[in-house]
Amino acid sequence: MSYYEEPFTPAEAEVLGRFFTNVDRPVFALINLPEVVKGALFARYSRSAKSVRRLFLDEFVNDPESGIAAIANTSDPLVDHKRAEDLYRRVFFEYGDDSVAQLGGVHLACEQASNILTKVLEWGRLASYLEQSTRYIAYDALLGDRYRYLVPAEIEKAGLGPGYRDLMEGIFKTYRGMVSTMTDYFERRFPRSESDSKFAWTASIRAKACDTVRGLLPASTLSNVGIYGSGQAYEMALVRMAAHPLAEVRDYGEMMLTELRKVIPSFLTRVDLPDRGGAWSDYLRAGREAIEAIAPRFGDDHQVGEAGQQVELTDWDPDGELKLAAAALYTGSDLSDLELSDYVKGLGLEQRSEVIAALIGDRGNRRHKPGRALERIVYRFDVVCDFGAFRDLQRHRLMTIEWQRLGTRLGYQCPPELEDAGVAPDFRRVMEQAGEFHQKALSAVGPDGAQYVVPFAFQIRFVVEMNARQAFHLIELRSQPAGHPSYRQVVLEMHRRIDEVAGHHSVAEAMKFVDYSEVELERLASERRAEQRRLGSS
Repeated sequence: MSYYEEPFTPAEAEVLGRFFTNVDRPVFALINLPEVVKGALFARYSRSAKSVRRLFLDEFVNDPESGIAAIANTSDPLVDHKRAEDLYRRVFFEYGDDSVAQLGGVHLACEQASNILTKVLEWGRLASYLEQSTRYIAYDALLGDRYRYLVPAEIEKAGLGPGYRDLMEGIFKTYRGMVSTMTDYFERRFPRSESDSKFAWTASIRAKACDTVRGLLPASTLSNVGIYGSGQAYEMALVRMAAHPLAEVRDYGEMMLTELRKVIPSFLTRVDLPDRGGAWSDYLRAGREAIEAIAPRFGDDHQVGEAGQQVELTDWDPDGELKLAAAALYTGSDLSDLELSDYVKGLGLEQRSEVIAALIGDRGNRRHKPGRALERIVYRFDVVCDFGAFRDLQRHRLMTIEWQRLGTRLGYQCPPELEDAGVAPDFRRVMEQAGEFHQKALSAVGPDGAQYVVPFAFQIRFVVEMNARQAFHLIELRSQPAGHPSYRQVVLEMHRRIDEVAGHHSVAEAMKFVDYSEVELERLASERRAEQRRLGSS
């Protein structure tokens, strides 16, 4: 492949070599520059015929106001941030384009966040998140002088602090003992075979025990979340958090803003301006309060007991596969959308199935995703499942997913393995105790603050709306044998309903990597593969 090699003098190449990964090829990365400078550079890039390296030399390095000359002529990679910020503000206000805030990102750690807060942090679609796992980490160690749970300001102010702490300490002590009991139980039930290493077997047993017992963990359980996001993603998150009814969320929003302003301050100038971010937060708060004032409620939330999952397909297009066939033909045709719709209506069922089969192709594995024509079909599901499973499904942010408050009225799920091991009575005792305290908190602090009390085993209602392409990803991924049984049941039921209720047989059949197999030690096969990779790389 041939391409134009832009000429630079030796002195220019020396400067560029410190801030770009190469000086002679058309693809390169920017290095050793703060996010604000990268954002300013790309903002200018969009309005110039020059290459980004030439722009950097002509308008940034050689501009006495930019502050870049100081870095270009020293071995110190740090930048005078104040001068760089001045540069960014000039560029931003000159072009007035919000998309500039998409061009710089920050890795941010949010630690000791409750499992109510983590769902708020992970709401946005424009960032990437990694959250501490309840499968690989046992939450049985103390953090300072107590177990890993938050004492919410709302609970403390209502005078419920002492009773709340007693409940939390009791829950975590029960959790600690039950993890140990279930580890012993699964070791006896699934003895290690000669072909499995002790490491892979032990990791699988531990994961199974943590999976089975995680329903005891309350929503106040502290977790760590790593976030990578653009300035725009953080701005949207912080405005939303400022409008939240819970003090923990608002407090974390303020801490995040403080730390982000140490790295990308100009990206976040509007967040707390009364007439900008403040007005936006007020708008969000007013909208939430208006809906809550008119939304129907069942009544008190005291109903506690064991209950089963529910997955209902509430909305779909009966003509979805016909429209899918038309959408599949669009890029290969020169007909209009309406003309293709009429054309497909004239085809027989077998011919339409051939079109869909051509779109799907010969998929070698679940990562082979068919094209965007599948986005022509949309499914809406109303789901009731335990909060632990919801936490895993909520990560699929490209879907439309909205949830109701966590409470106790929908009941809880008790894993059958706890019955076999003889610890189910202790599990149910914790659920009853949590249900009773939740009722007190509900009266004292309202439904938002009362959520912290509720263990993961209790069920939550949420709605999922997704197109067929997203359904491929969600259902095939979350039905794999290594997944948690709770969310596997949810996505398998989604698959069945797409086939049997919507009648979209071609779509359901094309999801060829949906896995209905039953496994008892879910992580073992995965741990075996991981061990083989470790051995292969050593």
